[in-house]
Amino acid sequence: MKNAVVIQAERIAADYLGEQVRSAYQIVGKGFVNQVCVVEGEQRKIVIRMNDRGTYPDYVKEQWCMEQAAAVGIPGPEVLAVGIADETAYMILTFVEGCNGLDLTSPANDVWRQLGAYARRMHVIPVHGYGEQLTDPAQGRFHSPPHPGSDGSWLGCVQYNIDSLTEDDRLIELGVITRAESQRVRELFERLKQTTFSFGLYHGDMSLKNTLVDEAGQAIVLDWGSAEVGVVPHGEVLQVLQSQMLGEGPNREEFQAFIDGYGLNEEDLAGMRPMQLLRAFDKLRWAIDRSPDLIEAYAAFAKRVVEMSAAEIGPGE
Repeated sequence: MKNAVVIQAERIAADYLGEQVRSAYQIVGKGFVNQVCVVEGEQRKIVIRMNDRGTYPDYVKEQWCMEQAAAVGIPGPEVLAVGIADETAYMILTFVEGCNGLDLTSPANDVWRQLGAYARRMHVIPVHGYGEQLTDPAQGRFHSPPHPGSDGSWLGCVQYNIDSLTEDDRLIELGVITRAESQRVRELFERLKQTTFSFGLYHGDMSLKNTLVDEAGQAIVLDWGSAEVGVVPHGEVLQVLQSQMLGEGPNREEFQAFIDGYGLNEEDLAGMRPMQLLRAFDKLRWAIDRSPDLIEAYAAFAKRVVEMSAAEIGPGE
């Protein structure tokens, strides 16, 4: 018996294709945000991603990102349409043959090497601003919503994290840092304010689950919902490194392949440590303010980053 997701996908597909739907099925276990279905009409096969109507701006962003990525040689499906039907936001894409990266039976080093090369290409796509919301597709302008303590800018983010390093900081209470370490972290973050960085587009969730591999071994990038404009190459690399540290993949060899594909070395990674601290602290503070159920996990990760940064901030008290 068809579930409601498949039925809705068939309706959207029939309206778009203008032909009778022959078959449809839901892809399960490859994503956690969107509902994804493959629908086959009389002449065409398409993929439909769906979510609530509030996701519509994210789909517009994804379409823009995929079009820009294709222009710099990053393979991906073509977006055929984006819209809203019955309170459901949807994106219709071409169906691409391939094996999901999670289902590979051979080593994935070459796939990760390709993803590293793709990441480097992304960073030359012309963009403006900072953040995860695409506000002006014509200009490629992105924006980060302000929140208490920050105006949403890059410098605002850094200053917010500096100002949060207080005597009664929750990060001290959670055992992430000591008071002595807090002062040294403040000095590192102050230096970040004085450093000139490059800003560019990055995918934000480079992973095997967001990759198809075709018969020729070419990696095809999926799901740009987490894409944003930020400091590069730091943003992409640190997201992949975080996944590696949490045991979600890549493994060490695959991570090295990703770094090689991008063209980075160990010295480059060491130079990203202050930014890694900022990223870990900022996400933990977000959890404290917005998602208490994630505090424990984010605090554990932030503590690991502090331990890795002993050379920069020294041992704890």
